[in-house]
Amino acid sequence: MTEYEAMLAQADLLYDMDAINQALDKIARTLTGDYKNKTPVVLCVMNGAVMTTGHLLPRLLFPLELDYIHASRYGDKTVGGELVWQSEPSIDLNNRHVLLVEDIFDEGLTLAALREYCHEAGAASVRCACLLDKKRKDKMGPLPEYLGLTVPDRYVFGFGMDMAGYWRNLPAIYAVRESSV
Repeated sequence: MTEYEAMLAQADLLYDMDAINQALDKIARTLTGDYKNKTPVVLCVMNGAVMTTGHLLPRLLFPLELDYIHASRYGDKTVGGELVWQSEPSIDLNNRHVLLVEDIFDEGLTLAALREYCHEAGAASVRCACLLDKKRKDKMGPLPEYLGLTVPDRYVFGFGMDMAGYWRNLPAIYAVRESSV
């Protein structure tokens, strides 16, 4: 058994695919009501939100343009550091309604920077759909407007989120046991 297989074996399952699908259905219904007449630019926040975005898009019943943005504080670490910009969207955001799709609302620093970027690029509005909301008391900036599930203040992985670069491909969300980090 590799060290990553051992981490998975010792992790706690928080949400299976059924629970994730229910959360995405709920988010999609609300988004469809809010965006059906706006033709937004949907920005997938790389890399963590790839699975959330991929599973959310077919549920959205309105015209949209899709692009991505890549800024991270984590890399392959379990603790956030300085924000590193890796890729900006190719679509002009000026006078557009922007919907950021994120994997997890943790401290809020990355999301605050992404919102600021979009506003500085001239976006008419900026909102965020986030699959997970981590229970923390030290959050900064506004909460995402659309939230799916709540997770404890532990390191989580699966369904797009990694553990040291691995396990983004899992069809569930796990929490690392605190003694494992």
